[in-house]
Amino acid sequence: MDPVAMAFLAVGGVGLLVLVVSLLAGELGDLGHGDADGPFSVPAIAAFLGGIGFGGAAATALLPELPGVATVLLALVAGLVVALPLAAGAVRLSASLRDMATEPTLTPARLLGAQGVVISRVPAGGFGEVRLAVAGQQLKYHARSDVPLAAGTPVYVVDTPTETSVHVVSTAPETTPFPDPGGTA
Repeated sequence: MDPVAMAFLAVGGVGLLVLVVSLLAGELGDLGHGDADGPFSVPAIAAFLGGIGFGGAAATALLPELPGVATVLLALVAGLVVALPLAAGAVRLSASLRDMATEPTLTPARLLGAQGVVISRVPAGGFGEVRLAVAGQQLKYHARSDVPLAAGTPVYVVDTPTETSVHVVSTAPETTPFPDPGGTA
């Protein structure tokens, strides 16, 4: 294999190695400070090195036989043409991942008003279990109620006495007796 192509492949391999090590082991000393972003972040440097290396190696395979210096210069230009968009893409991708919106940590206060259903009957003053819908997830909690609640009763949370228990009230419509149509009560 051509020694120029081997040199470019080695540069590309170093870029790939930097990326893999940073993904598996975290940031690399001062090179990838946790707050570093932009063109000097680890993903940008790894993409730039990989683009120069692999782009230059591909160019050497496609170029006709030229004197050594001309081959190196043309391969370097081709590598830069590949590397710059790759590095810019790495910067944008890492910024979008870093700035991605996430749900806040679930706290007992966040459970207030959550709706759910009784899955294990709740005796008056005792504990049962409810399944609550919180932030798109189904979560199971120990539940208390002032009145007995049967399994399947829809509920909502009015208090969170502990991290693992909630106080609930029924949201089921109350049944009232219908008046006697004959007028005799």
